[in-house]
Parts: sequence; C-alpha cells; structure tokens
Amino acid sequence: KMAPENKIVDQVSGWLTLYEDGSVDRSWTGPPEVKFMTDHVPPHNHFIDEVATEDITTSDGLKLRIYTPEKQENDDEKLPIILHFHGGGFCISEADWYMYYVIYARLARAAKAVVVSPYLRRAPEHRLPAACDDGFAALLWLQSIAKGESNHPWLHDHADFSRVFLIGDSSGGNVVHQVAARAGDTPLNPLKVAGAIPIHPGFCRAERSKSELEKPETPFLTLDMA
Repeated sequence: KMAPENKIVDQVSGWLTLYEDGSVDRSWTGPPEVKFMTDHVPPHNHFIDEVATEDITTSDGLKLRIYTPEKQENDDEKLPIILHFHGGGFCISEADWYMYYVIYARLARAAKAVVVSPYLRRAPEHRLPAACDDGFAALLWLQSIAKGESNHPWLHDHADFSRVFLIGDSSGGNVVHQVAARAGDTPLNPLKVAGAIPIHPGFCRAERSKSELEKPETPFLTLDMA
C-alpha cells in the first residue's frame, strides 16, 4: 500500500513550503546566485576583523548569537548593547545567516557595541506572539545579567546596560515595536532601553498598498511574502 501523498498546503516562493502533515521545508529554491545570503555562519570565539562571535543558550532555552568587538587592554569604557531581531516574515530567517553576520559584525566593530541577536522561533511551528516573546525574553536576560542573576562574565564586565538599543528589520522591526511597548510597562532597572530602530517594519494593511503593487519584486521581497 502506497503512503498517502503529503500535499502542499502553502508556499512562500523560494523560501518555504508547508505540507498537510504540518512539516515545513525551508530549503532555498530561489535564484542560486543569492543563496549565499542564507548560509549559516558558525560562531568563532577568535577575532576576525576585530569581532568575535558566540552562540549561547540561556537557562530558559533561548538561543542567542553574540558579537563582541575587540577591545584594547587599557580600554575600560563599557560598550552599548544593540539587541537585534532578525526579519523573515516571522517564518524564515535565522540569526546566524550570512546576511546578518556581515551587517552586525560590521556594526559591532564600527559602533564599538555588543550585538545580541536571539534566534526567534518561527511560524508556522511557533505562531505569534512566539517571536515577540523571544525578543522580550532576550531583553529580560540582559537585565538578569545586569542584576547579577545570570552568568555571562564578559557582558557583565564590559557592557553598558544603561544603553540598550533595539533594532530589527522587516518583521524584526515589528518585534522592536512589540518589545519596546512591553518594556514601557515593565520595571527593567538597572537596564535602560535607550532607543529603538525598526528598519522597514512589516506593518501590512488588509489591502495592498500602492508601493506594494508598483514596486518590482526581488528574491528577498515578493508579494506573497507581504
């Protein structure tokens, strides 16, 4: 007896296929010349171009990618923290993709800041508000380090928890909005959110906007992704 066909329920062209049994295939099927942007970059605890990276998992099971810029021995200045939320329509990308590694390694070096980027849970396996919950959990984890309740000696000694900036692109911009709103209702001392930077957040309307209809599609932004 043949196994029943696992029918396709939904697709995001090039990015994601959802099957009837609930399984998800995120194999890249778009133009091969841009696939490298989705390649996973392993962490490196040695400095490459003055930046080291590490992946950690908190006691609550939240995985984070951390970028630390190289410091001189006599440099005692504490570094601001950039808390980054990756985009991907809440269902696609990950914190260790090459496209994010290139941007945030460069930002950590140029801004002399620590970058912390949680691996946000993705739909449809983890429906909203899972990604927003993870973003806020990352902020609370930073607070717990500032208070000495969680252990990350380098961050505790070198990060300035009074200068935490939220940043995110696309759906990550939505997470910035949600985390900032929650932060406004939550005592975070001694941590302070000093700023929030949503980069082209995905605040979509029920009807297609003029720009959505007129702007040419690209492998990284199609109408069925909006």
